[in-house]
Parts: sequence; C-alpha cells; structure tokens
Amino acid sequence: MPIFKPLLSKYKEFLPVGKNTPLITLGEGATPLVQSLNIGPSLGCKNLYFKLEGCNPTGSFKDRGMVLAVAKALEKDKKKIVCASTGNTSASASAYGARYGLEAIIIVPSVEIALGKIVQAMAYGAKIIAIEGNFDQALSIVRSIVEKMDIELVNSINPYRIEGQKTGSFEIIDEMGNNPDILCIPVGNAGNITAYWKGFKEYYEIGKSESLPKLMGFQASGSAPIVKGTKIENPQTLATAIRIGNPASWQGALKARDESNGLIDMVTDEEIIQSYLKLTREEGIFCEPASAASLAGLIKLVNDGEDISNKSVVCVLTGNGLKDPETVQKKSETKIETIDPNVEKIFELLDD
Repeated sequence: MPIFKPLLSKYKEFLPVGKNTPLITLGEGATPLVQSLNIGPSLGCKNLYFKLEGCNPTGSFKDRGMVLAVAKALEKDKKKIVCASTGNTSASASAYGARYGLEAIIIVPSVEIALGKIVQAMAYGAKIIAIEGNFDQALSIVRSIVEKMDIELVNSINPYRIEGQKTGSFEIIDEMGNNPDILCIPVGNAGNITAYWKGFKEYYEIGKSESLPKLMGFQASGSAPIVKGTKIENPQTLATAIRIGNPASWQGALKARDESNGLIDMVTDEEIIQSYLKLTREEGIFCEPASAASLAGLIKLVNDGEDISNKSVVCVLTGNGLKDPETVQKKSETKIETIDPNVEKIFELLDD
C-alpha cells in the first residue's frame, strides 16, 4: 500500500473516475508549497509561495493529468498511447505507459529538445519519432494518427488531462486554507492555466474557498500567440516547454484570464533566465527555464507598479531544473576550478 493517498483516490469526487476506472499511481501530486524567504520580501510581498511541480514522479506537472488520461485509456482497454511533445509530456506518458503495460509512441520536434526530457522517454522504452518541424506540426500529426488507429491520444486536448491537472489548485487551497489572491503560471499549450481555473472555481462553488484568485499567465515573447492574438509559425524561446505557436487550450486560457480578471502577458528570454538564476541563488530552487516565466512575470508586474504588499501570491514552477541541464551550463556564472590535489592550494582558493 502506498504511504500516501493516490491523487485519483484523494480527489475522486471531483474527477471523472467511475467504478471501472483503475486507481493507478506513480506517486503524483502532493507537491510542496514553499514560502519565499528572499525574493518575496525583495518584491514587498510577505506571502509569496512557490508550487514545486518538479517534485512529481517524472519531474513536471504533466503527471497530474497523465495519471488520469492513462487510467481512462486502461478503462477502455487501449494498448497504445501517443502524444506530441516538447519533452515533459513524452516523459510522463512514457513512464505511465511503462508501468501499466501500454506502448508509448512519442512524436517530437527534431531540434532543440532538452536532453533531460528526451532521455526519460528513452529510458522508459518509448517509441520515439522525431520530425523536422515544430510542436504544432507534431500535434497535427498525432491527431491524424488517432483518427486512423486504435491509439489513445494523451496530449492536453484529451479532456482527462485538464481534469487531472486541476488538482494542483485543490492542493494549494487545502494547504493555504483559502485560494491565493494571485496565481502566476507559465503558458505554453495553455492546458495548465485552463485546468487551474477550473479547479479554483470548483472548490469555490462548494465553499472550500472564500473567493477566486486572479490568474496571471506568462508566455515567452518569441512564443506568445495568445498575447499577440495570432498563431506563430516558428515560435522561438530557450524555454522549450512553452515554445508553442498555436496553443491547444487557447480559448480556455482566455476564459481563465477574463473570468478571473487576470491577464496573459509575455516575458523575454532574458527575463526568464534572470528569474531562473534568481530562484537558484536566492531560494535554492532549481526549476526548468519555462517554469521561471511565472516569477519573471510577477517581477514584471511589480516593476510596472502592481502592489502585492498585502497579497498572497503563488508562482507555479512547472518542472524540475534537471530537465534542461544545458541551460544552466550555458547561463550560470559558476566555474569549476581544477587544481592539483594539494590542500594548501585549496586554502589559497578559499582565501580569495
């Protein structure tokens, strides 16, 4: 028996889980909500928290939705699952597929995929096909595949993915005792902001919270179709997890923005990297670059005059930093000094 209550059991009454749905688990959910010690006070905010979704089994928030999508695939006696991915979805689908005997087929863009993500799919034994194109083209291909083959599509256009991901908002309220005033979240394919808003509303409707938060979503400036109001054929950003030019949950993101009186804005790659390094150096939190878009957006809001001094704020950090080791190698100023194995020389370096 697991030492904690699995996600599908814990929130069963809020999920499309029936008597024939297997309550599978890899230990997803129950991720830490960590209060900021340094960044929050520097922004004038005493109640800034980071939701560490990188603590999920495959290192990203994708596991919340994948566990339900795979459970429903098993309920329908599917033998194969397929997804398009920039990395995190492929890792999650491959892991759950391996655990529950499903063949995982992964369609990925052939360039600029973070090594820490694709090696996970390789380790789990997925069938990986790389295309000379971008994520949006990969998603179009998997849509065509499931029209002709008996395969379950497990991208966020699968409604069960959204249902599972909304549990992140439940956990925040369960731990805080109420919803935050503001939730900042990265936006790529836009399923997560859609899911969080759905969850916040459901808890509010049954009296689990006293109000609703403002949702502040942030895209990378080179991959900001929602902000710019048009599809982007060749999206560009070093934050690979949100390098998407035509989000599948575009309308859900707009609904979350408008109903919460929030916003969807964009941040530059430079702002993302500054926040990425700020989290490591000032909070000891190592997230992947796309995750840092939530903090970069919050800092931008404060610099633009937003007063958060009396607000409670949660920044969702969607993935673990080990997903993308190349970025820290390129962007960190920390250098490794190699010397002879001589303690006196060590002392000399430590005295500098």
